[in-house]
Amino acid sequence: MIRKVLVAVIIAIIFLYWYMSRPPTTLTLGIFVNHWDVPQGEPYAVVDEIIKDFEAENPGVKIKYVSGIKKEDYSEWLAEQFLNGAEPDVFLILAEDFNLYASIGALMKLNGFMADDKNFLAEVYYPAAFNFGKYEKIYYALPCESTLTFMFVNKSLLEREGVAIPKNDWTWKDFLEICRKVTRDTDGDGVPDQFGCYDYSWNQAAISNGVKFFRDDGKTSYFADSRMEEAVKFVMELRGVNGGFEVSPKDFDIGRVAFRPFTFAEYRTYKPYPWRIKKYSSFEWDCIKMPAGNSGGNISVMDTLLVGMSERTRDKDLAWALLKKICYDKKIQQLILKKSQALPVRRDVIISAEAEEIFSWESSETPAITPADISDAMDEAIMPFKFKNYNSAMLYADNEIKKIIEGVVPLNNALNKLQKEINALLQY
Repeated sequence: MIRKVLVAVIIAIIFLYWYMSRPPTTLTLGIFVNHWDVPQGEPYAVVDEIIKDFEAENPGVKIKYVSGIKKEDYSEWLAEQFLNGAEPDVFLILAEDFNLYASIGALMKLNGFMADDKNFLAEVYYPAAFNFGKYEKIYYALPCESTLTFMFVNKSLLEREGVAIPKNDWTWKDFLEICRKVTRDTDGDGVPDQFGCYDYSWNQAAISNGVKFFRDDGKTSYFADSRMEEAVKFVMELRGVNGGFEVSPKDFDIGRVAFRPFTFAEYRTYKPYPWRIKKYSSFEWDCIKMPAGNSGGNISVMDTLLVGMSERTRDKDLAWALLKKICYDKKIQQLILKKSQALPVRRDVIISAEAEEIFSWESSETPAITPADISDAMDEAIMPFKFKNYNSAMLYADNEIKKIIEGVVPLNNALNKLQKEINALLQY
């Protein structure tokens, strides 16, 4: 009996020694900094917390990542890793790279993992964020965080002009009327020096008017849509309010502009902005939804940071667990709410009491936009296109439509011509 106990103890010691001395399982993570093109105070705060939690939950597993990769260098870096067969197990995916990696079989299909995981519910996500990771009906990535465009409102300027901050269901008509009211010459030199808006684009107008620029496969465009013509006419009318005077970034910075579109990442980054320059300009600001077109709604594009798994990862279940930790774990989504400039993609985190507290920057007033408004905007948002020729097609469209807006090219039949030209470009 003593011998059996001794043998059992020796076996246990040998097993423990083997377990303690075996090399840890390593998962690699591909990340870059400055996701949303705004300054980041703690660029690795969220990822370090993810790693800390994941390693604690999975003893013997280590997560490694390369730090210091910039967003503008990331695509090239990731491509080199794939060519060398050394791509990360789990990695961030830029929107412009997603379709390529999905189409060539570089990304793990996630439908099976999601279906088999009883602790995963797709319903927690906003549709535009979740569906951004889909390619030809297959999910290849999950959303991590998102941002979308809102309208900056110079509250001080509007108050000075006796104009109330628009409600979140405001329209083009409201927008135009306010711009007309506040655009004027304030110093009597005959030149306007206070303006309604800066940096509002034709494509933002078109999106809020229900225009879909392209078919999902990127082979056909819809620039001749009557709603597109409505949007261009509206931007021309808005431009005419300034009497041909070009509004500058400086005009905005010193508080002479009532409205400017901002991404929510910019909003969260620069919300202290007026307080830092208050001794120079003394203006306060907030943000609201984008104005709705005649045939659309208070809609903007939701840009989403995606995370996927390599098809060649050796530890599929661990990689899926890490992917879930990054994109699904409620604690991490709450940390994104606190630490990131962007927005969490889980609905229950956006409409939480914690979000209410974080977004109530000014204790003496009710913010113009609440977590419920933000949640509505995320529900209504549309996904950006990510097919191969999208950037070149939009650059061409932007150049041509600006000529129409500036009066260089007459609007009559110009959009039909543009649609034919874009469609030809999309065939290559």
